[in-house]
Amino acid sequence: MSNRLEKIITVARGLEAADLVIKNANLINVLSEEIYLCDIAITDGVVVGIGAGYHGKEEIDVNGAYVSPALIDGHVHIESSMMLPFEFAKAVVPCGTTTVVIDPHEISNVLGLHGISFMHEAVNNLPLNVYTMLPSCVPATPYETTGFDLNSYDLALLMDSKWVLGLAEMMNYSGLLNLDKTVLAKLDLAKSKGKKIDGHAPMLTGKDLCAYIASGVKSDHECTVAEEAIEKIRLGMYVMIREGTAAKDLDALIPVLKNNNTRKCIFVTDDRHPKDLRVHINDMIRRAIAGGVDIIKAVQVGSLNTAEYFGLENQGAIAPGYKADMLIIPDINTFMPNIVIKDGKIVAKDGKLISCPEDYQSPAVRSSVNVHWIELEDFEIKSDTNKVNTIEIIPHKLVTNFIVSEAKLENGYLQSNTDTDTLKIVVIERHRATGNIGKGFVKGFNLKSGAIASTVAHDSHNMIVVGTNDYDMYVAAVQLVKMQGGKVVVNNGEVISKLPLPIAGLMTDKDFDYVVSHCEELNSAVQGLGCTLDDAFMTMGFLALPVIPELKITDKGLFSTKAWDFVGISPDMPFE
Repeated sequence: MSNRLEKIITVARGLEAADLVIKNANLINVLSEEIYLCDIAITDGVVVGIGAGYHGKEEIDVNGAYVSPALIDGHVHIESSMMLPFEFAKAVVPCGTTTVVIDPHEISNVLGLHGISFMHEAVNNLPLNVYTMLPSCVPATPYETTGFDLNSYDLALLMDSKWVLGLAEMMNYSGLLNLDKTVLAKLDLAKSKGKKIDGHAPMLTGKDLCAYIASGVKSDHECTVAEEAIEKIRLGMYVMIREGTAAKDLDALIPVLKNNNTRKCIFVTDDRHPKDLRVHINDMIRRAIAGGVDIIKAVQVGSLNTAEYFGLENQGAIAPGYKADMLIIPDINTFMPNIVIKDGKIVAKDGKLISCPEDYQSPAVRSSVNVHWIELEDFEIKSDTNKVNTIEIIPHKLVTNFIVSEAKLENGYLQSNTDTDTLKIVVIERHRATGNIGKGFVKGFNLKSGAIASTVAHDSHNMIVVGTNDYDMYVAAVQLVKMQGGKVVVNNGEVISKLPLPIAGLMTDKDFDYVVSHCEELNSAVQGLGCTLDDAFMTMGFLALPVIPELKITDKGLFSTKAWDFVGISPDMPFE
């Protein structure tokens, strides 16, 4: 018997002082589904006892404050914060999130296996548990150019790793349903290792949904209406309720939490910009409770359910033998912890991280913006009609509409039409210098002048540009190359705001405040040009994702998910 085990047993019996005792806690017990007053004894990073009469070398009397299990984000792309994991942890741990399950497919699309290794190295020694789901769709489809193509043989090199929990969101549901052998090989790999397979299947229903689930996919984070979530729960799926920056589904799915089996639900953030990381999973719980969801069930969705789905042993609850990851919450109505405990140690207090590595350094990474020489003429579109197939944005949704709108036709060339809010959009391949440029039109930005551009364009992360005129679009694209990635706003040929993201064109090594302030400057600059969207860059970043209905754009052209094929810019002309 080890000395550690002897100590745990002795302390649990009350024969020896614990390392830490939380006194007079209103324990939110997600196992028995009740709240009651007790003391919580902690030793060697684990909970050893719950009840009265425990004594500790250190004691914290919380005077009846609520004590909750620490929270778990079941699906997140840290790269979307545009910050390194260290800065991400500084933001979310004080909110009560001590464990995240990441899908590094953003950086993998740019850097392949090196991107996955980069993220794994970058989370070392953080006061945050970080588990990885290996990207299943790099690229998401064969209809775009990405930096790398990860097949099952590549993923097999990492699948046995303890920090890998399985295969991340299977976005290529069409490939799965049509028996694409490369897709099936990845599913077989995960299943053979006993690992989880996450899903991504917006609006999939009926027999196709049954086939998708029967293949081994056990979760989905794309439900946007209650009926969709209920169908997936009925068929055995875990529904990941998402509240990101661009996609906000919590309000629509609160009826599911009130009326259906909450034990099959998980809270996730998926993609959040820094300004939305001032609160995290804790705020989803707060809003669920405010919407009428039972307190204990809301906490289960943010902790126990996630741990059980992913097989995270001894996490997600407060009980003897469980990891001592917990939150002290003075006010249940705010659900903001004033103390965050991880592995039995206080890691955050009063909204600030107090436990962090002193000499954190980011791993090395190569430059990643490699484009064919760009000319102004590359933005031209010849046509004999001003009618154009157009991507129509739906605010706060990743799905878009496929409509026909009117651009301007000048001397045989199509131009943006600010009167009809029909703006030119292009995607420029930036990984292999192929010279590919996909061109089309988009409605919903309401820009009256200028252009915006970014190297954050899910999931292949090519350069994406939207503008009111070709010259500003050209200047914006060139600026991205000069910065080796980032986000930029241009007006009348001048760069008026920018955020360099030199790490894979996705992240910066600057701190939280730097990123937040520059994002605010970018949004202010865009709104100054007339844009009416809450976050134009986040919205623009998802217009290049061809697995989400109904019309998107890649470096190869406009892509219709309904036709599952490219379409021409003009409704009267086929794609060439």
